Amino acid sequence: MRSAGLDVEVKTGLTPEELCAALPGVAALVIRSATQVTAEVLAAGVDLVVVGRAGIGLDNVDVAEATRRGVMVVNAPTSNILSAAEHTMALLLAQARNVPQANADLHAGRWNRSKWEGVELHGKTLGIVGLGRVGVLVAQRAHAFGMRLVAYDPFVSPDRARQLGVQLADTMIELVSIADFVTIHATKTPDTIGLVNAEVLAHAKPGMRLVNAGRGGIVDENALADAVRDGRLGGAAIDTFAKEPTTESPLFEFDNVVVTPHLGASTAEAQDKAGETIADQVVLALRGDFVPFAVNVDASEASEVVRPFLPLAERLGRLFSGLAGAAPETLEVVFEGEIADYDCRVLKLSILKGVLGPVVAEPVSFVNAPQLAEAHGIEVRETTSPDARNYVNLIEVRGAVGDHSAQAAGTLFGKEQKPRIVGIDEHTVDLPPARYMLVVHNSDTPGMIGRVTSVLGDAKVNISDMGVGRSPSGEAALMVLATDTPVTAETVAKVAAEPGVQSARAIDLG
Repeated sequence: MRSAGLDVEVKTGLTPEELCAALPGVAALVIRSATQVTAEVLAAGVDLVVVGRAGIGLDNVDVAEATRRGVMVVNAPTSNILSAAEHTMALLLAQARNVPQANADLHAGRWNRSKWEGVELHGKTLGIVGLGRVGVLVAQRAHAFGMRLVAYDPFVSPDRARQLGVQLADTMIELVSIADFVTIHATKTPDTIGLVNAEVLAHAKPGMRLVNAGRGGIVDENALADAVRDGRLGGAAIDTFAKEPTTESPLFEFDNVVVTPHLGASTAEAQDKAGETIADQVVLALRGDFVPFAVNVDASEASEVVRPFLPLAERLGRLFSGLAGAAPETLEVVFEGEIADYDCRVLKLSILKGVLGPVVAEPVSFVNAPQLAEAHGIEVRETTSPDARNYVNLIEVRGAVGDHSAQAAGTLFGKEQKPRIVGIDEHTVDLPPARYMLVVHNSDTPGMIGRVTSVLGDAKVNISDMGVGRSPSGEAALMVLATDTPVTAETVAKVAAEPGVQSARAIDLG
């Protein structure tokens, strides 16, 4: 992050009060699992743009409050998935073969070979709760051990399950009734807290063994302890707990329960990947770029086809705002061509960032753009079409402020996908977007270009590019000029006062 030009302060062991006191003036907060980012912390972070969790779980971040405040929350969802999957397999094997118990016994000077007889994984049924990134990796590894795979995940399609060689169970009770081992990889949400409870465990196959290297709280630990104590379960292996850190649990009293202190992500490789990933995400967020791992942005991803259009989309939004002069009541966003077949939500967010940036006082981000649009009474309508008229792909923004309507359209051109503005206020143009642009509506009469350029020349404004726009009827009634420096309000007024000029607007595309 320092190499990207950020001023980084490292502070550890802060109390909640000390954390709140340290946040004013801070744009990004990077945390691990121990730091609680509460509503109070977010209120203290008046300058926060992004909170980065160097890991997967977000139990310690009030994501809803961050979203309400327009603060982006990012994590590193792929950083420890391999480590978590491998630790799951380690716990499965340790539970099946009593490895830690036998190790402790022998260290104590006891040779109890018959006491620690285990079972094979081969031929056993593994029930997987949650077929996300880690669940899939566990399924692949368990398949290599010759295990039969059954999963409970309401969000996985039968086709996807068949691809993975997994049979789907309709309910948790169905899963536990047929599984010899069950491993937990569900996301922790209000709906999954206590998912494995006394009622579910009452239907478990006799001798079933449970592994939880996922999230604490999904398994009711007291109910699990009762099931082990009663002999309904053959044992358990637990890496995550409802309350952490913890040195007390009813599960600690059983020899057939293997426990580890949340080691799923504790590998050197996972730690490195988490740090590198979250640093990249924070830098992107502070630059105002699209952040792939933002959890509270209404666009989970940007495909390789869509992503190159992001800068163009934001500039079209700013161009539209400059043309309209204010926020419209209704904003129409049109995606045409190949991109229309992809998820364009992130492009719509980028357009909103551009539209709102010049007209609202507060910073606009991918997170708060929809909220700000709603707060300013802007209704956003989206249209997609596989046909893009004269272009392979086209993005168009249009709307009206009172009696005044505005329109801007753009595309990417050539193999290098260079951005081009191809439409302004229903006139066809063709020029690259520039930081400073002057848009002039004029009558279609000889000498108009000379009059406008003479005014700019007298003002010592250098013109770097220029396009003449034609109306649908063919009239050359619009000029678009890219300039090296901003055009002052005084110079814009002089242009507007020229005979034949109907209006002139200086626009900063940022």
